[in-house]
Amino acid sequence: MTNSVLEKLEFLYGKENAGLIYPRLRQLIEQSKEEITYDQKDLWDEKDIALITYPDSFKQENLPGLQTLNSMLNEHAKEMFSIVHILPFYPYSSDRGFSITDFMNVKKEFGDWQDISAIAINFRLMADFVLNHVSAKHEWFQRFLSGDDRYWNYFIHFAKDEIPTDDIEKVHRARTTPLLTKFTTAKGERWVWTTYSTGTTVDQIDLNYKNPEVILAMVSVLINLIKRKVRIIRLDAVGVIWKELGTSCDNLPQAHVLVQLFREIVRAVCPSVLLITETSRLPYEENVKYFGNGTNEAHMVYNFSLAPLILHSFYEGSTDRLSAYAAKLKTPTATTTFFNPLDIHDGLGAGGARNVLNEDEFQNLCDEIQKKGGKFSMMKGKDGQEVVKELNITWWSALNDAEDMPFELQLQRYITSRAIQFSLPGIPAVYYLSLFGGRNDSTAFHASKVPRDINRTSFSFEDISKKLRDNQGREARIIDALKNLIAKRRKFPAFHPGAASKVLELDQKVFAMVRGERGDQVLALHNISKDSVKISVFGKEYSLDPFSYRWESYCRSCFEYPDS
Repeated sequence: MTNSVLEKLEFLYGKENAGLIYPRLRQLIEQSKEEITYDQKDLWDEKDIALITYPDSFKQENLPGLQTLNSMLNEHAKEMFSIVHILPFYPYSSDRGFSITDFMNVKKEFGDWQDISAIAINFRLMADFVLNHVSAKHEWFQRFLSGDDRYWNYFIHFAKDEIPTDDIEKVHRARTTPLLTKFTTAKGERWVWTTYSTGTTVDQIDLNYKNPEVILAMVSVLINLIKRKVRIIRLDAVGVIWKELGTSCDNLPQAHVLVQLFREIVRAVCPSVLLITETSRLPYEENVKYFGNGTNEAHMVYNFSLAPLILHSFYEGSTDRLSAYAAKLKTPTATTTFFNPLDIHDGLGAGGARNVLNEDEFQNLCDEIQKKGGKFSMMKGKDGQEVVKELNITWWSALNDAEDMPFELQLQRYITSRAIQFSLPGIPAVYYLSLFGGRNDSTAFHASKVPRDINRTSFSFEDISKKLRDNQGREARIIDALKNLIAKRRKFPAFHPGAASKVLELDQKVFAMVRGERGDQVLALHNISKDSVKISVFGKEYSLDPFSYRWESYCRSCFEYPDS
């Protein structure tokens, strides 16, 4: 533990409170070191690719979800992924795991901590540190409702006549519902801060990080994950964890200091642990601020703008916007990088892309998503009007549904979109539905009326295994094509997440990059159009079929490589 930890506590809580908290935090960390094995590993390389999955994405009768997931990984995906992000596996009450009732246990239907550790034997495990809120059924909130003084300040709440209406209206959040929710407590009615409230049943209650007891409690949660072999910690909704009345409560300086504090803690407890920040609504310039100075905040940040911009390229037949964005992708140090998913459990984040596309382009993107059966999750904009927060659709459906196109061409289009993703600086991630080209689950959406459910289908392990044994079947051909792409990427050291990159402006139908250093480079060409394209690169002619890609080693002795 360094003096900088004490300095951060003083910034957050003042000198007197920091002096009381620091010894307790230090004791917590020192005790945990005895139980944690430090497993040295390089940060990352070109072989690192992540799978994002729920603990019960694959179901098998009479077996816990995590055991079935482990079977799925080892039988069908072991050679594909080095990292597995298992979405919340704790006991929960709603939101497919993000309304957590107990941070310290595994949901019985999923298995237990031994099942988590079993997956960690063969994969680097990534898990969610859900910072901002707990379930309304969590013990802490239930104790608050009962009037327990110990938990009274674990949450932010007001009497009706205390509500700071003007300040509340300044809060920028990713929902359209009221920020405060009325609850009846043993001490009377209180209006409680609920950033992620939806519908009529509010089940996510924000924690009050101005109470130093909360930070100590949540550090215990963080350390427990590390004890359980989790080595990549996803800081969920980290940008909104600090509330300051009179501000937007969005990405405040205190949020960054909390990330810095967590970085100091993991460095002390287990230096091989990596932190990744999830801030889905931010434009690029704000998002990369979570790298800090390159050594003191997140190791990785999500690159949410990427997916909508790739779709825009395919829809419009032009890579201009994508190329301009990709040219900006820079990290402050070699120990920071981007996390590049195309599809995740929440859908495609629209916030970052909205700052790249103009209004007409963004509307065209939404129109295409709607034509392909997609839905939208909404939020209130700064002017109070509802705006699109997420595009809810599977990646396969976003590219291919509602189009009269032969399967071969659909598969090429899908793989080329993945090739673009795999060619960019950072660590690529694949959502489990994309292993087999999962389509929109309209039945689930119509049953729940929750747009995100269109993209959260679970599979019978027996059924999907049977389909994967049929070499000529749709699912087997999709996963085999993805396996081939992954194997090809891993052959090129120039695809190291931190290797140099340069976007080439050749033809608007082609996304082109050079990755790597001189003498060890890859030329990556991707045709996003339905037309065959002929282009000249550094004096050599290339012909690209519709929706195809080409990667090849590049050497300065072969071509004249531009320095600027």
